[in-house]
Amino acid sequence: MSPSAKKEKAFSDDEQAAMKERAKEQKAARSGKADGESDLLAKIAEMSEPDHSMAKRVHEIIKANAPNLSPKTWYGMPAYANKEGKVVCFYQGAQKFSTRYATLGFNDTAHLDDGDCWPVAYALKQLTPAVEAKITELVKKAAGG
Repeated sequence: MSPSAKKEKAFSDDEQAAMKERAKEQKAARSGKADGESDLLAKIAEMSEPDHSMAKRVHEIIKANAPNLSPKTWYGMPAYANKEGKVVCFYQGAQKFSTRYATLGFNDTAHLDDGDCWPVAYALKQLTPAVEAKITELVKKAAGG
């Protein structure tokens, strides 16, 4: 590679923005200024359609079916944590990283284990009654219920 060749960026602009969001979240948590649900709702309010409506409905489903999970933000995304503060699941809007679909993701703290291999992320294109039922089932299981 010639010296005049541009260096490839290690992280995209979207990834860098997410890391900055995470740093702000950690600083707010350490200072006691984090307000989980208010912060989460503010992030949802910033989203464009269809991410906004989908995130709002996913939030309602999770609150109704996994009341033991606490709303918060995580890398600037709506997330839900267990009593130890560890993120169990999160909603990533399609616009977050310019993808073609939103994602409902689960971390290793989710109780989704099923043998030696199981999915931990689900593409969301539309919230039909069947999709909402699947989210309800997954969230209840993930939360330990």
